[in-house]
Amino acid sequence: MSELPLSTEGSTVPSSPSPEEGGSAPPAQQLRQVLASMGAPETLAEPVTEALGPQAAALLTEDPWQLLTLGSVTVEQADYCAHRLLGPSPSPDDPRRLRAIVRCALSRAAREGHTVLEEHHLSTTVRDLGGASPRQALEEALQQQDVVPIEVVEDTDEEGEEEPPDPTRYYALADLGQAEQELGTGVARLAYTSEPIMDSATAAETAAATAERFGMELAGETTAAVVTAALRGVCVLAHGAGASRGVSHALACCADVAAESGTGIAVAAPTAQSAQALNAQLDSEGVSGVRAVPLPQLLECSSPGVFERGPEHPLEAGLVVVTSAMALDTRHAAALVRACGDGTHLVLLADPDQAPSAGPGQVVRDLLASGTVASATVPSDPAPDPITAMAELVAAGEWGEVPAPHREVAVVPASSGEEAAHRVLQLLTDSIPRALGIPAEETQIVTATRGGEAGADALNAACKSRFNPGAGRVDGLDSGDRVRFTTDGPGHAAGDVGYVRALDDDGATVDLANGTVATGVDRGKLRLGWAVTVAAAHGGHWPAAIAVFDPRASGSRPQVYTAATRALRHLSVVHASGPELTRAVRDNVTLSRHTCLMWILRGA
Repeated sequence: MSELPLSTEGSTVPSSPSPEEGGSAPPAQQLRQVLASMGAPETLAEPVTEALGPQAAALLTEDPWQLLTLGSVTVEQADYCAHRLLGPSPSPDDPRRLRAIVRCALSRAAREGHTVLEEHHLSTTVRDLGGASPRQALEEALQQQDVVPIEVVEDTDEEGEEEPPDPTRYYALADLGQAEQELGTGVARLAYTSEPIMDSATAAETAAATAERFGMELAGETTAAVVTAALRGVCVLAHGAGASRGVSHALACCADVAAESGTGIAVAAPTAQSAQALNAQLDSEGVSGVRAVPLPQLLECSSPGVFERGPEHPLEAGLVVVTSAMALDTRHAAALVRACGDGTHLVLLADPDQAPSAGPGQVVRDLLASGTVASATVPSDPAPDPITAMAELVAAGEWGEVPAPHREVAVVPASSGEEAAHRVLQLLTDSIPRALGIPAEETQIVTATRGGEAGADALNAACKSRFNPGAGRVDGLDSGDRVRFTTDGPGHAAGDVGYVRALDDDGATVDLANGTVATGVDRGKLRLGWAVTVAAAHGGHWPAAIAVFDPRASGSRPQVYTAATRALRHLSVVHASGPELTRAVRDNVTLSRHTCLMWILRGA
């Protein structure tokens, strides 16, 4: 939208197409006509259709400020388009404009990971965006049910208070606020309705028998974690970077507990790629009888955001386990809990040092902070490999090099973002395949940001030029491109990476990392995927990973840690951040998000 002027002075206002003029035209043509009348570029047609659906033309004609649904459109640009379409009559206090500004503020917050904004914070943001009457704007948004209010009584540290504190009021986008409240009440439901699958002694004996059957050396902490899963309706089993063996041992024991008790088990990972990596780990440990599937497959995703599993069609397993659970955002966690019938035991295996999810929320952190769910620890391997040692160093707030006798870890400084990008391509195309035998197809670039000379966008363009040159003839893509899914679908999840096999009128055919094929994929839901951001990489694991930090974004401790833990056999860290990376790991300890889940759980 940068080509849109930010002033209507001296502009000519063309008439918008009337229903009689455009009613018989195809929806795409109608939308292009409306966009032209607004002075908006035709390139917005696809994202507008994706955001507003097939009735986009009619919706924009009625309310041009719905352009603010797109994160790339500013309030000034939407105002310009509204004046072009409607003439000089719209007022700054037009209810449509005020509602759109509230939605815009909350949508921006959601893209940054927040599920809610506190009332005063939201009012200030609305005023900063051009809403001169924040109270009126909130009332308009509430009346149209665009947003929902959430009131929570936050704990105080003062003892002996006779009167409870006044509730704090937050606001959320309607669907997101509903999901967070449903998640809180759903977790409380599972905790309240569950009965122990086994008593603690029998669960411990079953775990010991499992260890003997598979020749495992079972740590006492792992046994305690399995017992916790058997006793409690909802629990978080926390682990660190080097716990892959402990996780596979815990899963094997949980599977036998479920089998012995007759409850059955279902294991899910966030993506098809992470499920494949977990199953490979189970195979390497000789564990049989338990397999992970992508979470959308477990929930029977039929289309983005639509899951067939729910209260009317719950999961059949009595023990549901989700690994890499830090990748769970609020909407997916709510869908997962809805799919669990009363009495189901829900187990989340998570590494709390990782960054929060790509989508809004911080589910695992809020669950732990609430004190309302059980928790236990899965131990790490006592002899960490170099990648684990690097991750543990970062988790402790330190940055440095670790011994890597077989070149498992490499730190590659660069003097600029341009040089960092050059080093990344050199590693991907030459150094890693030649020295380690890991092909480029099994190496993932993970960046701190999309923008910049060493950001995901620039690196994807460079990789496409190098590996699959083409004009992007179909929605910017060519057959053979490496792509990332931006939404869930049957058999795949947002964040999955694969290769385009074919493009046609029915959509794209994409080969996934776990050997399955996704067909009829909406091309608008695919992006180039040689390089992905840390957020998009969440839940994925690859034989090799190249973590990139340029001068614009040195990251935070959780981001650096998450990037490092995407690698299974080799990690290269390319950075042009100088001492800023050291400071980021030392000082930027958390990625703070505004959520209400903790308070909802405590009040449930």
